[in-house]
Amino acid sequence: MAGNIWFEAAVWIGLAFAASLISIKLGISVALIEILTGVLAGNFLGVNQTTPWIDFLAIMGSVSITFLSGAEIDPQSLRTNLKASLLIGFFSFAVPFAGVWMFAQFVLGWGLQQAQIAGISLSTTSVAVVYAVMIEKGLSKSSLGKMILAACFVTDLGTVLALGIIFAQFNIYVIIFIAALAAAMFIMPKGLKILLNKFSAKRVSQPEIKFILLILFLMAGLAVSSKSEAVLPAYLLGLVVAGVFVKDKTLINRMRTITFTFFVPFYFIKAGIFVSLSAVWVSIGVICLLLVLKIMSKTIGVWPLSRGFKLRTRESNYTTLLMSTGLTFGTISAQFGLTNKIIDQTQYTILVAVVILSAVIPTLIAQRFFEPSEEAMLKWGMLNGIKNEKTEVIKEGNENE
Repeated sequence: MAGNIWFEAAVWIGLAFAASLISIKLGISVALIEILTGVLAGNFLGVNQTTPWIDFLAIMGSVSITFLSGAEIDPQSLRTNLKASLLIGFFSFAVPFAGVWMFAQFVLGWGLQQAQIAGISLSTTSVAVVYAVMIEKGLSKSSLGKMILAACFVTDLGTVLALGIIFAQFNIYVIIFIAALAAAMFIMPKGLKILLNKFSAKRVSQPEIKFILLILFLMAGLAVSSKSEAVLPAYLLGLVVAGVFVKDKTLINRMRTITFTFFVPFYFIKAGIFVSLSAVWVSIGVICLLLVLKIMSKTIGVWPLSRGFKLRTRESNYTTLLMSTGLTFGTISAQFGLTNKIIDQTQYTILVAVVILSAVIPTLIAQRFFEPSEEAMLKWGMLNGIKNEKTEVIKEGNENE
């Protein structure tokens, strides 16, 4: 089967199909099952290599789900929850960044820049995992869900800024990328509105979706040319078109279908297949210490603030656990360190293993023991000025059944 693209595609889609069935059966987020499926396939089924087309689809998965997570944030809700999102997001980044950095440098004996890479990698929150959970559980339209997604953005923005400031390599492409991104953020919502007004939503060719993908591809290409990551501009582009998506449910549902059916499974499965269980076993002590440190530092940064913003204990635990997840920017940061020879292969394996585990364990605990009730979301939403939240939550849940 090696070299036969159709058999390769069948294997990967088969893994995604199996993950979907298991997810439905167990009632666990498909994102987590796809990661675990990748781990099993990579270690026991010999699926431990990728091809350029698989890598592309995986990158598109991370870009598109990051874009959608930004597009899901209602601008009005973001303004309503701005203080909570900014504070929770900032401390969700700052406390783990400082804590892991100090631990790696002064306890594990890593060098300064190696410890900084560790701090950045383990300070992240996975927008991809959190967004997937929100969509599946019908929480993305609740004010609580929107606050958590916005806080995720603030956390990962801190990660991006730290990576850029500490390890920046400024060149002409960085200037071009920043200018192009600013222009795209101005043009994209206006262009999307024109396309939606001019062409019927029933057109099979769907020019508005192709327009979105065109801008995402261009910005990803410029990001890579500037020695950055393709996923970085996607969230900002999602945010600027959020107002358009709020008014056009058909468009966002079509984007979700494309993203979650075809792109995202490749991303999550790929994240799992490169985790070597034998290498993890050798460093299991350090991995467990760093995982506990990440969750503890996230708890210190997030839980007290959640309670301060009138969340009950159950919802504060849920928010803290979801903010403890990591995947996209965590692996990106670790890969940046390895590619630039800042960290070695062993350190990379340790960090990626912690990132993968942080995507799985906190989410499983959150879903099993602390998932918010409709009444709790309604009460918190009303306290924050969202009076029609119950209708929106129920509607969102029905759309995803």
